[in-house]
Amino acid sequence: MNEIKLQDAYSRPLRDLRISVTDRCNFRCVYCMPSDIFGPDYSFMPREELLTFEEIVRLARLFVNRGVEKIRLTGGEPLLRKNFPVLVSMLSQIDGLKDLSVTTNGLLLRKFAPILKEAGVHRVNVSLDALDNEIFTKMNGVNVRSESVLSGIDAAKESGLTVKVNMVVKKGMNDTEILPMARVFREKGITLRFIEFMDVGATNGWKMDEVVTSKEIHAAIHREMPLEPVDPNYFGEVAKRYRYAGTDTEIGFISSVSAAFCSSCTRARLSADGRLYTCLFAGKGVPFRELVRSHAADDEILSVIDSTWNKRDDRYSELRSQFYESGKQKERIEMSYIGG
Repeated sequence: MNEIKLQDAYSRPLRDLRISVTDRCNFRCVYCMPSDIFGPDYSFMPREELLTFEEIVRLARLFVNRGVEKIRLTGGEPLLRKNFPVLVSMLSQIDGLKDLSVTTNGLLLRKFAPILKEAGVHRVNVSLDALDNEIFTKMNGVNVRSESVLSGIDAAKESGLTVKVNMVVKKGMNDTEILPMARVFREKGITLRFIEFMDVGATNGWKMDEVVTSKEIHAAIHREMPLEPVDPNYFGEVAKRYRYAGTDTEIGFISSVSAAFCSSCTRARLSADGRLYTCLFAGKGVPFRELVRSHAADDEILSVIDSTWNKRDDRYSELRSQFYESGKQKERIEMSYIGG
C-alpha cells in the first residue's frame, strides 16, 4: 500500500481519528446523555454490532496509511469496554501512529491509569465539569462526587500520563465553577480546557442563551490570574492556548459556538458500530463495518476512505446561525455515539 496524504474539499488534511469503542456510559451528563432520554430502559448496541478489536485495528492502520497521526479512543465511556487495555496495546503497535490518547470521565481511572500507560497510551483527557458536588452530581446525573474523578486525575499524573481536564460550561448550571476549577488545576500544574456548551445531537436541550463564551471565561480568569497567549502546536489544534503568567501551566478554550474552527478541522470520527463521520455535527455516517465483515480487500476500504474525505465539505459551526435563523432542523448524531 502506498501512503497517501488526503485533503478534503477545503484542502483540510486528515490527521486525527477519534474512535468510539462503546456507546455505553456510567454517567448521564446533561449535555451528552440526559437521563430522561438515556434511562434504565434505553437500548444500547448489542455486542455483535460493535467493531471487534481486530476490526478497529485494521481500520486504524488503514487510516494511518492515509495520513492519520493521532488516534483518540472515546465512547460513551471507553473504560467500560471489556479488555480495553488489550485494544490500546494493539493500536500502539501501528507503524506511523504518533499519538494515542483516551477521553474518559475519570471514574475508573485510578484503577486503569497505570495499565493504560503500560499498554501505550500517551495522554488522557478527563471530563470534569465542577468541583462543588451539588453542581457536579446534578450535571453527571448519577450522583458521582468530584473527589472520585480527582482521584483518577491524580492517578493518571502519578502514572506518567499527560493529563488534560475538560470542562463544559453551561450558563446557570456550572458557570460559578469557572474560577474554582482554574485555581485548583493551576495549582496542580494540569492543563484545564473550557468547552462552550454545544448543540451536539438533539437531546441536550441546547439554547444559545445558555452558552458562556470563551471570551467571557477568559476575561473572568484573566482578571484574577493573568493569562498570556501560547502559539499553537500544529495546524488544526482545537483549543486556543494560554498560560498563567509566570508559570508553565496552560489553559485552553474550545470555542465551537462563538469562534468556529471549521477551516482547520482535521478530524474524522469512527463510531462503535463502524460508521465514519466527518463532522461532530454530522447526521449520517459511512458504514465500514459491512465492508470489513464482507472481507473487502484493503485497497477497496482505502478507496472508500479516500472518496469520503475528498468529498468532505462539513463546516456546520460556521453555518450554525443560518440554520437557526431559517428554522431548519439539521439531523445530528448524538455525542455519546461518536465521542466528543
